[in-house]
Amino acid sequence: MSTIASQSWFMTARLLRGTVREPLFLIIGLVQPAIWLLIFGQLFYRVTDLQGFGDGRPYLDYLTPGVVVMMALTRGAWSGGNVLEELDHGVLDRFLVSPVSRAALIAGHLCQQAITIMAQAVLVLGLALAMGARFAGGPVGALVLLLAAILMVLAVGSLSMSFALVIRRSQSLTAVIQFVLLPLVFLSSAFMDQSLAAGWIRTIARFNPIDWAVLAGRSALAEHPDWQLIGTRLLWLAVLAALCALVAVRSFRSYQRSL
Repeated sequence: MSTIASQSWFMTARLLRGTVREPLFLIIGLVQPAIWLLIFGQLFYRVTDLQGFGDGRPYLDYLTPGVVVMMALTRGAWSGGNVLEELDHGVLDRFLVSPVSRAALIAGHLCQQAITIMAQAVLVLGLALAMGARFAGGPVGALVLLLAAILMVLAVGSLSMSFALVIRRSQSLTAVIQFVLLPLVFLSSAFMDQSLAAGWIRTIARFNPIDWAVLAGRSALAEHPDWQLIGTRLLWLAVLAALCALVAVRSFRSYQRSL
């Protein structure tokens, strides 16, 4: 096993052990999406009666991919909080002056978030099925949705860590996260079909990574997936994740030079 790969695995395992020892955040991350499914699923279930909404699927089927992606978005956004916690305790500084690769430090955080979101997404899909959702795309569609969620975690997690190393204050990071993420969610098709939205919202949605992930996952779970759309959106997400990871590496190196 290469040095970077072994170091990345060590960092991932260390962070996963921390997650297991303090499962409250993980439990909240599972309960919150369940509440979204229950509340939004019941609140907007008649919206599918509107002319032009979706492709005739029940609203719970429409909503579930949006909830999974929103969960991934939230999970990735708090990666910066983990970095700030390590920064406050001096853990990050000790790693940065050690032979550990900067890429391995970043990969450890991102892999931990990716593994966590996979487990959470599987449970949310199971809950949706128990509530009556039916996904014609089957296991293949579920895997595509998981891939879209993972790419979202990688992109948002990388940016969150970069912001954390620049801001270095948890309160400021929280304010930035809340200011950016919530509008982006509602400027996507996570909860509402964009054909019913205003023209300027549809324009923004075309450039919204959240919408890319939601559309890819939703189409993959449909009876007749649009593989061209799915492939295009996944490619865009992969490119975005790679660019964000590069930004994170540069942020870690910049912070290290400031020590």
